[in-house]
Amino acid sequence: MGMSDESIRLDELDIKILDFLHRDARMSLRKISERLGVSVATVHYRLEKLRKSGLIKGFSVLVDEKKLGFPITAAILARGRTGKDALKSLEESISTHPHVYAVYDITGDWDVLILGKFRNIKELDNFVKSLLADPRIERTSTSIVLNVVKEHLALAPSLMDLVREEKSEK
Repeated sequence: MGMSDESIRLDELDIKILDFLHRDARMSLRKISERLGVSVATVHYRLEKLRKSGLIKGFSVLVDEKKLGFPITAAILARGRTGKDALKSLEESISTHPHVYAVYDITGDWDVLILGKFRNIKELDNFVKSLLADPRIERTSTSIVLNVVKEHLALAPSLMDLVREEKSEK
């Protein structure tokens, strides 16, 4: 199974396995198998199938960036000057910057949404000025996050609920 943008069909067992891992990515396959009443081999096979399909992109640790010294989160909108190919190249180069944790190609008045973490305002200012120095960028608009209401880069549990609802409607 190769990676694609198509939706992947999940059965109830796949959904339950994903749900356990979403809540605790360190949960052992043995513990998942015991809770679901299936063999460890079944859980392993299902996870491998989900990984190969591209549904599971990887496993990572969620880090508190503030405790690492990066208390400032900024959302930066950018408008490109040039065509689609240059925009793609711009987005790819922005995505390699160490402060940037997300780059989105968006619709509307702006072309790109950049999310980044910074140590201080000076660091953010230098980053924005480096963007504006790029001839592919026409202008930017920066917003600084005052308070984080919700920030979780893993799949929201509510999305798993939507997958379950969609499955039960069929």
